[in-house]
Amino acid sequence: MRLSTVILPIHRWAEGQKIWRRAEDLGFHAAYTYDHLSWRSFRDGPWFGAVPTLTAAATATQSMRLGTLVTSPNFRHPVTLAKELITLDDISDGRVTLGIGAGGNGFDATTLLKGDEEPWTPRERADRFGEFVPLLDRLLREPAGTTHEGRFYAAREARNVPGCVQRPRLPFAVAATGPRGLGLAAQYGQAWVTTGDPKLFETGTPEQSVEAVAGQLTKLGKACAEAGRDASELDRILLTGFTPDFNPAVPAPRRGRPLDSLEAFVDFAGRYAELGFTEIVVHWPIDDSVFAADQAVFERIATEAVSRLG
Repeated sequence: MRLSTVILPIHRWAEGQKIWRRAEDLGFHAAYTYDHLSWRSFRDGPWFGAVPTLTAAATATQSMRLGTLVTSPNFRHPVTLAKELITLDDISDGRVTLGIGAGGNGFDATTLLKGDEEPWTPRERADRFGEFVPLLDRLLREPAGTTHEGRFYAAREARNVPGCVQRPRLPFAVAATGPRGLGLAAQYGQAWVTTGDPKLFETGTPEQSVEAVAGQLTKLGKACAEAGRDASELDRILLTGFTPDFNPAVPAPRRGRPLDSLEAFVDFAGRYAELGFTEIVVHWPIDDSVFAADQAVFERIATEAVSRLG
């Protein structure tokens, strides 16, 4: 089991670099950031770009992996994203993981709309995702030139020389729960990402959440079988904060919420470790937000939880 963190891109770099360095000092396997134009309750506050933030983090750290959790087609094009990724992979000396998903509702889905344009429906997002991921895979594997003309995206002799430091390309961590997304994870992913079942956050229980995620893993296994791939080849990543355990409106588990104490976190993470998860990701504490947590407890979890989980 590996433990990683998400550092939201809300800090001016004079302060932000201290957090990224501290994350490495604490021994986190990876530090990710959201790739959004803005996000929910943070809309009216500082919010910086993911790729520049990760580039700066690459120069401020030495060994910790870095990545997005997650990028989506909502405002990205695979050709320009590929160029940014090979650059980031080079600057970080091969420490980048691309977390990627189909995207959702919110500011990313509406900020670039013109006039009376409507946001993409879930089906339209899935359609774009289904073209985006294979093209991005080719762009990163074929540095000498990629040509593609599809329904949504085009590339004409797009060049990404010298390619990624990581060969044949940097790893994809595909966030998905539906059949089409799971199929992409099975075919193109080096890892699979889930946040649990969003329908359970408001009214579900921690036990129901574990059961739902177990069902997702079963579907992932079927998708891998259909793709002719061994599901054990994929890392399994849980991005925390979106299961009932973290909802203050839901009665807390016996030992408290996962970030209340080391014991509560080990109890929480252990249930997902038993399902076969290989990486748990926790949000770096942010005061007066949905990600508020005691910093001292958080740092104890960072340094002691993995050994307790075995």
